[in-house]
Amino acid sequence: MTIFIWVLQGFLAAMFLMAAVGKLTGSSVQRGVFEHLRLPQWFRIVTGLVELSGAALLVLGYWNETYIVTGSLILGVTAIGGMLAHIRVKDGFKDTSMIVLLGILAFILLYLVK
Repeated sequence: MTIFIWVLQGFLAAMFLMAAVGKLTGSSVQRGVFEHLRLPQWFRIVTGLVELSGAALLVLGYWNETYIVTGSLILGVTAIGGMLAHIRVKDGFKDTSMIVLLGILAFILLYLVK
């Protein structure tokens, strides 16, 4: 089970780190997503910082398991916010599925570590 937790932890950290870098660097894709979701651009920076901190906590969790709990909780709650943003603009399952999957995986990790 420990190896599964490590793999899941690394996968989530990598996915949210990539998303955070795109948001913080202001990639045209992320700017377009936030326009589509009718969210202000300053919120893109806030979201990127939250995702970056959650991913960093998951990486720190390789040395201290208590960081995994905090990181996965932050990322799970962030994923819920992302799901609600997609639902608010009536996006289909195709557009919403990735954040739903990442949120579920974050809460699975939280459950396994607790």
